[in-house]
Amino acid sequence: MLPTLRKLWAHLEWADETLLRTLEAATPPPEVVREYAHILGADEVWLARLTHRASRFPVWPSLTFAELRPMKETLHEGYRRYLDALNEESLAQVLAYTNTAGKSFENPVGDLLLHVSLHAQYHRGKINLLLRQAGLEPVSTDYIVFVRSVDAMTNPTTKLKPAT
Repeated sequence: MLPTLRKLWAHLEWADETLLRTLEAATPPPEVVREYAHILGADEVWLARLTHRASRFPVWPSLTFAELRPMKETLHEGYRRYLDALNEESLAQVLAYTNTAGKSFENPVGDLLLHVSLHAQYHRGKINLLLRQAGLEPVSTDYIVFVRSVDAMTNPTTKLKPAT
């Protein structure tokens, strides 16, 4: 499962960066900034739980647009370090935590990492909807677009086809 999680994490980093570059080239509405900040806030809360420390931000942080990139970079580095230290056995370890509603849960680390990846993609979809509603062009952060891009970068004979 670890190779799959590492690939999903590479997608997460690519998708966060792709979306942020698009936002930086536009003037995103405040609700877009709020959604993107939530992706980062939730990622921070989960990383704090996984590394047994207090979270530096709430799940819905109030961030300025200028604060998004530094927070994204810090989080991505933190998750890279965390993932680099994992092995297959550590993915099965059960983590006990309390959610933001005060309820206690226990889940395997592998499931929690999968959740973080899927949760971020859900909110990227919401951001694209908000962009479209604001008259701005959405950006594809689909996993298959990422895979095609990676394949095209590593195999020069592959031609990228438009996303469908």
